Amino acid sequence: MENFTLIFLAVLALGTLLQFWLANRQASYVTKHQDAVPESFADKITLKDHQTAARYTLAKLVIERWELLISPILLIVWTLGGLLNYLDQSLLGLELSSLWQGTLLILAMLLIGMLFELPISIWRTFGVEARFGFNRSDAKQFSKDKILELGLSIVIGLPLVMVILWLMRGAGELWWLWAWMVWMSFTLFITWAFPTWLAPMFNKFEPLSDLELKERLENLLTRCGFTSKGMFVMDGSKRSAHGNAYFTGFGSNKRIVFYDTLLDGLTTDQVEAVLAHELGHFKRKHIVKMLLTSAALSLAGLALLGWLAQQNWFYSGLGIERHSEALALLLFMLMMPVFTVFFSPLLASFSRKHEFEADDYAAEQTNAQSLIDGLVSMYRDNASTLTPDPWYSAFHHSHPPAPVRIAHLSSKI
Repeated sequence: MENFTLIFLAVLALGTLLQFWLANRQASYVTKHQDAVPESFADKITLKDHQTAARYTLAKLVIERWELLISPILLIVWTLGGLLNYLDQSLLGLELSSLWQGTLLILAMLLIGMLFELPISIWRTFGVEARFGFNRSDAKQFSKDKILELGLSIVIGLPLVMVILWLMRGAGELWWLWAWMVWMSFTLFITWAFPTWLAPMFNKFEPLSDLELKERLENLLTRCGFTSKGMFVMDGSKRSAHGNAYFTGFGSNKRIVFYDTLLDGLTTDQVEAVLAHELGHFKRKHIVKMLLTSAALSLAGLALLGWLAQQNWFYSGLGIERHSEALALLLFMLMMPVFTVFFSPLLASFSRKHEFEADDYAAEQTNAQSLIDGLVSMYRDNASTLTPDPWYSAFHHSHPPAPVRIAHLSSKI
């Protein structure tokens, strides 16, 4: 067995054991604290709601454990088990050009991967989400979404893949730099196009019709110096009872979007505070910072791929018989999550820092108590646990734990 094979298997085993350990810690911690509402929430969250959130968290952990068990098995099947190599050898018989052969290989893997993920997705949607009253989707809507996702992946994703494969073959040793430029251009275009072209394929977006709320929010936008293409309400309730708010796009194509479920559960003061938090991300340049971070990481990743694609051990160590651009790209996509899982706390810490800064901005522009009340309502309505395990949270949560976040905001009052 090759050295890289041993390293790959060792890191995969270590990462899987780490994720199981974190999941078990989360289950134990949530169970231990489910019979008492944290003191800072005692007058806002009932014991019944707190226990419901605990059961919901534990139910999601059951799915997570199954995914932790199945994912490494599938990864080994794809690589050392020979499935990817078998697909590659089978497509060679079609005697296509390397570009089309590689594109078909990636498409075949995409389709098979979606089939592998389908049972878990069905379980999550029609099992756990339905059991706790969150799922609003039916089989027809679910199927339509999956078909639309696949269609968009093919129509938008495959041309991008073909360009990158073409660059890998014909742009010389620095192909990865050209590929990075293409990738960043594509990312910026999708970010710009998402609000008006892509999102409406899945949901309806109506202009905010509550005139009192609209005037209040427009005054906030004016104070914050923020301009957008408008404020819209999304029919999130047709799929889920979960609520959220976000702004999307960039430049002159920015949109502010509220889930209809969010507006149903919050007061005007609370909606204003939640919007102020989202504007905080914009004013503190978090979107730009995250974009620059993504650009740097993608550049480093493509440079690494450029080196790995030239190494014989990279292919043979992962069960592949021959070299090709498509195989290098697929192996890299399969391998990288195995090694990067250990960096999750670092990336999550940056995100949580941004959330604190956005909360600070919201407290300056509106009322900190309104944001606290709005967040508590969202915790309750979304059945978010108030007692996550600190280690699990450090690896998995982009937002600060509820008690920490509320304590931080309470200090601003």
